[in-house]
Amino acid sequence: MTERLVFDGDCGFCTTSATWLAREDRVQTVPWQFLDLESVGLTVDQVSTSVWWLVDDRPVEHSSRAIGRALLQRGAPWSWAGRVLLVPAVRPLGDAVYRLVARYRYRLPGGTPACRIR
Repeated sequence: MTERLVFDGDCGFCTTSATWLAREDRVQTVPWQFLDLESVGLTVDQVSTSVWWLVDDRPVEHSSRAIGRALLQRGAPWSWAGRVLLVPAVRPLGDAVYRLVARYRYRLPGGTPACRIR
């Protein structure tokens, strides 16, 4: 089973975050710009507004839940945060925080004006 996180490679904050997640080869990451979106069933609109978690090249989660899956793969101590993000009762809060970070990602460390959501 192949699992990977799809992120916006044009965004400095997203790239920095994905690079951190991929440290020690625990999480496979791929910028959406290097992915055949049609073959995995995603659109430019979907990948430019949210990260996606793919399992065997099928999208299964996005936004905070995709981050939760990636954190699970990252291992301890980060896997506990991933478990929390995947708890159904926590999802609304996780999604709200994700939307806030996504909206202002160009202002975060590593972010640039190119990070603005289209």
